[in-house]
Amino acid sequence: MSRKFTGDHLVLATHNQGKVDEMVALLAPYGVRVSSAADFGLEAPEETETTFVGNARIKAQSVAKATGLPALADDSGIAVDALGGAPGVYTADWAEGPEGRDFLHAMTMTWDKVCATKSSPPFSARFCCALVLAWPDGHEEVFEGVAEGEIVWPLRGALGHGYDPMFQPLGHSKTFAEMSAAQKNALSHRAAAFRLLTSACFT
Repeated sequence: MSRKFTGDHLVLATHNQGKVDEMVALLAPYGVRVSSAADFGLEAPEETETTFVGNARIKAQSVAKATGLPALADDSGIAVDALGGAPGVYTADWAEGPEGRDFLHAMTMTWDKVCATKSSPPFSARFCCALVLAWPDGHEEVFEGVAEGEIVWPLRGALGHGYDPMFQPLGHSKTFAEMSAAQKNALSHRAAAFRLLTSACFT
């Protein structure tokens, strides 16, 4: 039996404002006050695991312990079949540059690597999301969601964040970056994981 969230204040274990905005919108119906790790001045812990769940667990447990409040962490990324599932858990690492995260650089590098494989389109890929909701007493609930689709080039759309301009979900002609937040939130890997989370812990 999943543990229900009974508090009124939840901390998001992320410093990514795009993720914060997306999660705040998804949690809005439940009347929960939402803060982020950045609001508490917390440093991001080192992500040393090789799975999305493992890295989400590190972040959620770290923030729950530091704040004494329940914490929700997301670890997500894109897995491209032509690259053997890369970048996967290293999605954000591929975007790291001297000036911080540069997802244009990451997407360009991803496309170049796919082209170098001499594979033929469509280039199937999926966004993966693991959510871990952790309490200060060490209890946690884990949920995973996936959005299947393909990567496309050239990039399309100016909405969303991360790899959204190159990801076209299965059965759709627009990339995530061409969709409104409401459209994307109905289809995304994060929304799929959130549906599991909210039905288990918030209803």
